[in-house]
Amino acid sequence: MYLTVERGKRMDVEVKKELVDDVVEDEGLLIPADSYLAAGIHIGTQYKTAHMMKYIYRVRNDGLYILDIKATDERIRIAAKFLARYDPEGILAVAARQYGHKPATVFAEKIGAHAITGRYIPGTLTNPIHQNYMEPDIVVVTDPMGDSQVIKEAVNVGIPVIAMCDTNNMIANIELVIPTNNKGRKALATIYWLLTRETLKEYGREEEAERCKIEEFEAEVF
Repeated sequence: MYLTVERGKRMDVEVKKELVDDVVEDEGLLIPADSYLAAGIHIGTQYKTAHMMKYIYRVRNDGLYILDIKATDERIRIAAKFLARYDPEGILAVAARQYGHKPATVFAEKIGAHAITGRYIPGTLTNPIHQNYMEPDIVVVTDPMGDSQVIKEAVNVGIPVIAMCDTNNMIANIELVIPTNNKGRKALATIYWLLTRETLKEYGREEEAERCKIEEFEAEVF
């Protein structure tokens, strides 16, 4: 099934065509397959971990691993249902990665949660005398590598973690993985937008969900 193509633009076109062809008429997807691909959701890294193998669709000729957009779509739905089991005030979104700052913040604002972007101060979840001490019920992280400290603290105090994971991420101590390119500006905007929209729907806040626009989640180009 896999195609032998040259590196560069033609390769990207062929990979996208193959992925779209494998998703029959976007059946059941939250957005068209082309929209996922245009955002670069499927673009992984040249490294993979055993933990992420089941979410990898194929490996490109240049060694780049491609994520399965159907798995991403499915996991966004599951994550939304999981989040909706908690009061929005008990949800904390964390993003050390620069392109995750805006989408994580907007996600929190839209659903009524909290967000920590940029440098995470150790002890925020574990030290009661810490100035910014918090006791969330669940944490959403943008990148297990960049947000490793908050994952460590969440585990210590028994808080479940949802994480956006690329092909090179370890997923130990993560309750729910959303497989995605977690480095790209448009990819992170798309994931957080869909997660916001679907979570609002699970809360029964349909009108708010419909008002969410992806442009609100897109960070500026740095």
